[in-house]
Amino acid sequence: MHPYFSLQGRTALVTGGTRGIGRMIAQGLLEAGARVLICARDGEACRDIAAELATFGECHGLAADLSSEDGAKALAQALGERIEQLDILVNNAGTTWGAPLESYPAKGWEKVMQLNVTSVFSCIQQLLPLLRKAGSAACPARVINIGSVAGITSHGEEAYAYGPSKAALHQVSRMLARELVAEHINVNVIAPGRFPSRMTRFISNDADALARDTALIPMGRWGREEEMAALAISLASAAGAYMTGNIIPIDGGFHL
Repeated sequence: MHPYFSLQGRTALVTGGTRGIGRMIAQGLLEAGARVLICARDGEACRDIAAELATFGECHGLAADLSSEDGAKALAQALGERIEQLDILVNNAGTTWGAPLESYPAKGWEKVMQLNVTSVFSCIQQLLPLLRKAGSAACPARVINIGSVAGITSHGEEAYAYGPSKAALHQVSRMLARELVAEHINVNVIAPGRFPSRMTRFISNDADALARDTALIPMGRWGREEEMAALAISLASAAGAYMTGNIIPIDGGFHL
């Protein structure tokens, strides 16, 4: 690997790292040389997936419920007992909720906002001491938040809280980027379009739905795992050292 993209000697945490985009990114960071910790609510799944990913490098799994501030605090405490600094934080854990407009429940809105916005803020807040130890002028620590083109476009698909939650995440990321840059912590957002995941399985498993969905994408296809991993590696490596506060769509042109 070219040294511009090497993550040798760096430590990364990927929340929601057991599947979908989180797993794509975790594998990419491992392949670039980082030591990676993944977390999710299901501790057994974390251990199993970490064992699978260990074929690419040093990987460990941690159980963490990020649906509350206490969960973020517990994760920070557990990490503090295992590592001295955190070079890369990928906030990928998230959720969605779909229902018709007339019956869309407040509890769905609250759940989506909590996990997609509040928990990301809490994780960054609680992990700041570890990020501060890692960051330097020569090599800033990196926070990579996983937003969505749903936070840029108006396509809602009856998931009324999802797009607004991602738009809020984009904005808080900009605010934190401005505030933390002086502490050598870069904050950027990856805003994916369609990628294979459990969240998009209802489309990919239906040939007609997949055809209709793909027709909306100028490139005429969904994203590939290696494309997501490569963008995350770029932001985490020397290639992204002079970038902060960016919202980067990776969507085959869908946002256009």
